[in-house]
Parts: sequence; structure tokens; C-alpha cells
Amino acid sequence: MMSTTVQALPGVFPLHADKTFISESEWVIFKLLCRPIESFADDDAEALSQATGNQVSVERCDELIRIVQIHRLSGLGSWISRLLAQAGADEKQVRVDSAESLMQRVNDKAGYCICNEATVHALTNLQLQWKGEAA
Repeated sequence: MMSTTVQALPGVFPLHADKTFISESEWVIFKLLCRPIESFADDDAEALSQATGNQVSVERCDELIRIVQIHRLSGLGSWISRLLAQAGADEKQVRVDSAESLMQRVNDKAGYCICNEATVHALTNLQLQWKGEAA
């Protein structure tokens, strides 16, 4: 409930938004392997890459795994999950690192301000929500 209110703040990045984060060629490879994207969360990057015949690099598989793991956190869509993973974050860091430092990593990776103070506030509130869910 709290995240809905926060998402309504002006200028906040749409943390809940979903966008495709896998290329069409990757989608075909994983579809042929009968591997739904959601199943990557528990995978090992090297094994996943090998399963593709090394058509998808270990580095890219690691990123895909982290995207799926981050996306599992309630209130986060695939769009911000992809940006966080591309900035080098993993699911644990998203849960425990300061929202300000995480959003700064995203902005630094992009080279411009994608996430502002309203986004930091929204992520901080989601982190508090996750702590409550874990308790």
C-alpha cells in the first residue's frame, strides 16, 4: 500500500514499471531451451551461459540473473531492476544499501540524472516495507 502512495509523488521514476530487458535473440535462445526468464533467479551464470552453447556470455547471464532477482522484490518493476543490475547492484544490495547510493549508481552509469530525490524517497519507503515483510 505504501508504495502506491510513494509512486504518486511528482518526478519519481516509475519503480513499478516493466519493460523488456532481454533482446529478441536472447529470448529465442531461452525459449528454445524451454527456460522461462523467471527461472533464472536460482541459476549460476556460468551454467546458464553453457546451456546456451555460450551464445549468451557469462557476464550477460550474470546480469540477467541479477535483474530477475531484483525484480522479485515487491514494488520493483523490470525497468528499474535492469538499471540497478547494469549499475552492478544485486538483490541484497538493493535491500540493504542506502537508496541514495543505489540511485546515484544508476545515475552515474547512465551519465545523467534518471533518479531524483523523489525516487530516492520512494525506494527508501520500499526498503522499509521489505524489512517489515522480512520480520
